[in-house]
Amino acid sequence: MIQKYTYGAPLRTDAVVHEIPAENGSPAYGTVNTQNSFTFTYRMSADDIVYGLGEANRGINKRGYCYTSDCTDDPNHTEDKRSLYGAHNFIVVWGAQTFGMFFDYPSLITFDIGYTRADTLSVSCESADLDVYVITGDTPYDIVKQFRRMTGRSYIPPKFAFGFGQSRWGYKTKDDFRKVAAGYRENHIPLDMIYMDIDYMDSYKDFTLSSEFSRFPEFVREMKEDHIRLIPIIDAGVKVEDGYSVYDEGVKNDHFCKREDGSFFTAAVWPGDTHFPDFLDPKAREWFGDKYRFLTDQGIEGFWNDMNEPAIFYSREGLAEAKELARRFAQSDGGSWDGQQEEVGVWQMGDKLQSLANSPEDYRRFYHNINGKKVRHDKVHNLYGFNMTRAAAEAFERIDPDRRFLMFSRSSYIGMHRCGGIWTGDNKSWWSHLLLNLKMMPSLNMCGFLYAGADLGGFGADTTRELLLRFLALGVFTPLMRNHAALGTREQECYQFEGIEDFRHVITVRYRLLPYLYSEYMKAALNDDLYFKPLSFVYPEDRMAARIEDQLMLGNEIMIAPVCEQNGKGRYVYLPEEMLFVKFLPDGTVSEEIFGQGVHYVDIALNEVPMFIRKGKCIPLADPAECVDDIRTDHLRIIGYAGTEYVLYDDDGIHKDYENEKNYRTLRN
Repeated sequence: MIQKYTYGAPLRTDAVVHEIPAENGSPAYGTVNTQNSFTFTYRMSADDIVYGLGEANRGINKRGYCYTSDCTDDPNHTEDKRSLYGAHNFIVVWGAQTFGMFFDYPSLITFDIGYTRADTLSVSCESADLDVYVITGDTPYDIVKQFRRMTGRSYIPPKFAFGFGQSRWGYKTKDDFRKVAAGYRENHIPLDMIYMDIDYMDSYKDFTLSSEFSRFPEFVREMKEDHIRLIPIIDAGVKVEDGYSVYDEGVKNDHFCKREDGSFFTAAVWPGDTHFPDFLDPKAREWFGDKYRFLTDQGIEGFWNDMNEPAIFYSREGLAEAKELARRFAQSDGGSWDGQQEEVGVWQMGDKLQSLANSPEDYRRFYHNINGKKVRHDKVHNLYGFNMTRAAAEAFERIDPDRRFLMFSRSSYIGMHRCGGIWTGDNKSWWSHLLLNLKMMPSLNMCGFLYAGADLGGFGADTTRELLLRFLALGVFTPLMRNHAALGTREQECYQFEGIEDFRHVITVRYRLLPYLYSEYMKAALNDDLYFKPLSFVYPEDRMAARIEDQLMLGNEIMIAPVCEQNGKGRYVYLPEEMLFVKFLPDGTVSEEIFGQGVHYVDIALNEVPMFIRKGKCIPLADPAECVDDIRTDHLRIIGYAGTEYVLYDDDGIHKDYENEKNYRTLRN
């Protein structure tokens, strides 16, 4: 059952697709205080578990820390961070009382889940103008599925998007891309996509191409003939430059965000001075969305949206304030080093310089036009990335309504899951981020984001051969499987390391499993279900399962338990029931061994991919292939328990004929 409680005058976010009438009174759980602000407070029992919050830090069980929904461009995902790129205000409390809550609020909102007081859940925001949805059900899994139906079907990408992709900030020429393609193809490492970061553009201007990419349609065809799709990035900011058509049109037609005085807001991002399209205005959204035609008309079939929190390096106002502070700092002879601050101290100066980027003051400097009303950006900050990606999704419906396009974004709000997927942003080549990748997946699924993944190997810092292989062994199972690295870091394309055969094997396992992974993704999307689940969702009576955070259920047949520590030769696993332990071995064979319920230590070599098949289940395996186009689904091998069946979903991977009964067939082991 879902109940809605409306406080004040909420702004419509479009997160919810099924209209639910508002109730009188207050929620049956906790207490609500709306004096001067909004606070929901609930006293937790000792064993309560709290799920949700999508792209949030730390564990699957969110209890014990404080989280803030405030879409933030921060590449340092350390444990102390409270905000990441997404704002996903859905939680499920499981324990003495079991219920879910969605706080549909587009600005900063804080979830204090046993942080200030160990027994208290407190949700607070500045304005008491929001809709609160309370969902009751028998289990957290039931509650999540109700929420998923309420917020609408998850985005469905084309089938090629389930292949392996290679990316790096720094590919600048056609030959850079050809080199990557050759490195994979010559070493017979499967590959379906190469991503184009900001250097493909002319001076970082959206919907342009640098002079290095003349005759671009021919180059797109060249890559596609090798079964490789090019996937360009699109940033949120539009360069301020007379004569640049996107800028000129945006100014002429009033499509950019403005200051309070009516002038266009200017801030610096990659191109220098930029204006931000007002994606919360349907006219601006339609205008910007149609710009994707510049690339789709040249053969492009997918994109990734970035810098859409929006990220701000600095504003003119912020820079002017820093310059004035620097002038005062210089006049004070550099301030005082002994803690006795003179006019301007060194720490004050340092703090100002560090706070220039993504400053809360800047987010209060510009406004949106929402139904003719001027709304300050910070009041709707968390909707910006959602509506940028919505602009693209709506445009794809106009460009080619029968075709699926690949689309994922960095910033997001619930509702964007209908428009595209997400990647988890600028992670690091850290073992802790491999584990964070694993733990974030089910929480994202709970909020509707099924097409998700992290930068395998880590984006920032220098990866190692071991870390990349372990990251890839997890990435085999995530819908988005992409190796991505930052400019200036160690080159981490899979062919750059010794023992290339190990990388070939691990990625080939992805392609052998792809018919199953795609099938389970489609079933989850079409049935408002989960692709990844915590163990407790499948085994709710098993309290030990509820404590396990480094193993996940995938689909309805398998459990994954990757190795997430340096020099690990294997790991302990907990099996809630008898399961078949499967390892994909480097010689192409598959080992199978039955383990009973309980705790086991399993050996997992660096060049092996492990998984477990649930008792009474089986899954299909394809023959090895080097691209999705070459995967044969008419000759599938079945592994798992004898005498069992698997219902395979398989369509053409391009069009939207999802409900056709011909997409399903039963396979028997």
